[in-house]
Amino acid sequence: MNTWKLAVAALAAVAACAVPGGEAGAQSRRQIRAVGSSTVFPFTTAAAEAFGKTSAFKTPVIESTGTGGGLKLFCAGVGPAHPDIANASRRIKKSEVEQCAGNGVTEITEVKIGFDGIVLASTRGARAANFSRAVLWKALAKEVPVNGRLVPNPYRTWAELDPALPNTPIEVLGPPPTSGTRDAFVELVMEAGCHAVPEVKQVVSDDKARVRVCASVREDGHYVDAGENDNLIIQKLGANPGAFGVFGYSYLDQNRDKLQAADVDGVTPTYEAVASGKYPVARSLFVYVKSAHAAVIPGMREFIAEYTSERAMGEEGYLADKGLISLPRADREAVRAAAVALTPLKL
Repeated sequence: MNTWKLAVAALAAVAACAVPGGEAGAQSRRQIRAVGSSTVFPFTTAAAEAFGKTSAFKTPVIESTGTGGGLKLFCAGVGPAHPDIANASRRIKKSEVEQCAGNGVTEITEVKIGFDGIVLASTRGARAANFSRAVLWKALAKEVPVNGRLVPNPYRTWAELDPALPNTPIEVLGPPPTSGTRDAFVELVMEAGCHAVPEVKQVVSDDKARVRVCASVREDGHYVDAGENDNLIIQKLGANPGAFGVFGYSYLDQNRDKLQAADVDGVTPTYEAVASGKYPVARSLFVYVKSAHAAVIPGMREFIAEYTSERAMGEEGYLADKGLISLPRADREAVRAAAVALTPLKL
């Protein structure tokens, strides 16, 4: 018997006696459970609600735990105590796949659901801004080169870095290290901005040390770890019009009555700019499915079929109404076929 069949057999055995009393235990896992990214949360929630209304299955339970936290839960094992689906605002890492495998989660299906951009937004009516990624790195890096030396970040206002920017304190409210949005922000903004600052390579010649310097975010109060609650960030921006928050484009799109976005490298974050790749801070969004659970948890295949359907993921689908930027049609069709077949992930 192969590993996958052993996992299914183990899952079925555990599910049958998960809770004393038999039927109560079975009922406790007749609902699909998904965890993970706060950015992907509204999309998976919308698909879950549509699924609950239009199918004979229970509405899946969706939790917002952050990408890193969700994948950790997802990879912890096979069985009713572990979630079936992980939402992720970045691609799963090789180390996470290895962690999954070490805990018996050996069959994972990757579903790319669409695109999103990362924006720096302020409260509506605040002064407009156009940030280069080099300036953003200098503003938010833990250490920066000054006079040929790497020193703790001395910059306190935006105008110190670019006279065209406001002479206001640097204050950015963003996600924590467990967030996929934070990972993507580091990769697409911090690392890209760092590479655009020639002095970094002159001051830090070692490649590994330079990677660390480029990715490190300052911890002196100018970047504020605001947690996974985007609504709380909006409240804080309202109280401080000079501050910026880091959000997914979809969240900006759903809150345009409260937020306005800064340009990045001269490009305004719009649906078209993100979809075309013109906006430089764009990323793919994913859902990961624990394939072994599809044989035991009711409705798994049907839910994936709903999520990847044209009425959900299409350009005119209900997920687009939530701010998801659709994949091109050919890509959607390929994703749909692979997802419904539970095609195993290959990095």
